[in-house]
Amino acid sequence: MMHDPLGCDDCPVREIAVCAGLGEVERRDLARLGRRKSYRRGETIFAAGDSSIACATLVSGAVKLSRFDAQGTERTVALLHPAGFLARLFAVEIDCTATALSDCTLCLFPRDVVERQMRSHSDFMERVLRATSEQLASAHNLIDLIGRRDARARVTGLLLIFAEGSCDGPLADGQLLDLPLTRGEVANFLGLTIETVSRQLTILEAEGAIAREGPRGIRLLRVAALAPPTD
Repeated sequence: MMHDPLGCDDCPVREIAVCAGLGEVERRDLARLGRRKSYRRGETIFAAGDSSIACATLVSGAVKLSRFDAQGTERTVALLHPAGFLARLFAVEIDCTATALSDCTLCLFPRDVVERQMRSHSDFMERVLRATSEQLASAHNLIDLIGRRDARARVTGLLLIFAEGSCDGPLADGQLLDLPLTRGEVANFLGLTIETVSRQLTILEAEGAIAREGPRGIRLLRVAALAPPTD
């Protein structure tokens, strides 16, 4: 039996992560050169300006990618969910900071190994490029979300982003979401006040669209009520 150093056989994102684009032998070879690491909520995974020596697949938890402007203001540019790929390939250094939004686990790989596998295996390269494209689309969606004038649309949009990221298939009524952000973090993220965020959640609960369960649990009772209106 082949050694399974990263626990790939039991990996919850085995079939949807970028490494699924490799054959079994190639995946084992990649795993042999990687390591699995856990991070606590709030820990920095990659920092802007670091030499880009590693790539990572998010196995569990949630991660944000952010940049800081000249005034030191943080701007979140992407949110990653399980199976998300963190990397800045073919670049001298990382241009954003990756922070654990919740306790999370990642598989870390040397960057040169990933780049070599991309050159050798077209299916793997396709998955990496698709993951990069999805990350860019996520950044555009966040810019659109934060730019909305309506506070309700910002709050419901963020709930849907996290719900979709934690769901393997289409969203369905009754899904439970473990929101990895405090009310204050949601407010800062969306450019709202804590009072506005709390008020919007209270309204959504009164309408029967959501039900709050515990400190961060939110059950989506009526997904359609959270979707933005169509033009």
